[in-house]
Amino acid sequence: MTRRPARAVLTACAVSLTAVAVLAGCVQDSGVTGADDVIGQGYVSGDGSVRTWEVDERSEPVTVTGTDFEGDPVDTSAHRGQVVLLNTWYASCAPCRAEAPTLVALADDRVDDVQIIGINRVDDAGAAQAFERTFDVPYPSIADTDGSAVATLQGTVPLQAVPTTVILDAQGRVAARVIGEAEASTLDSLVDDVLAEAS
Repeated sequence: MTRRPARAVLTACAVSLTAVAVLAGCVQDSGVTGADDVIGQGYVSGDGSVRTWEVDERSEPVTVTGTDFEGDPVDTSAHRGQVVLLNTWYASCAPCRAEAPTLVALADDRVDDVQIIGINRVDDAGAAQAFERTFDVPYPSIADTDGSAVATLQGTVPLQAVPTTVILDAQGRVAARVIGEAEASTLDSLVDDVLAEAS
């Protein structure tokens, strides 16, 4: 009588450990490092961690293209000579909403030096445009429901959270990445560093 419950407990423990190992493997394989999956919130939240690449470490230039929510073409190569800041987002993502005023202020303050382009894989035009009106967003966002814009970047720099911000230098090469909500001071510093390279 006492052996069967003990075996059952041991079996349950073994099953639980196996499940944990499988889940750990999935997280590792997904490449989500330094980010936590927030259950019930529908996004993977990053911790604001920053990675930069020195000039001689950077990949070849990347070109991200697509169509914005107005139906107009968007092409990062049209902004060579400027710093381009790419930001993944969607309307109901809490950290995306929190950082929107920071991005809008950056776009307004550095209109001659920086081009911001959003990438939205989730929303339809109605939801995305409502977000843009709410925050007075002055820059375009690619409607990336087919994932092609994100796929272009994934080959160069893993996008491990929404939001993630990627900064391209004046030649279109990845210079920096912020996982999760980006602070204004962080973005200003990164942009200043990349702009300083040209001079």
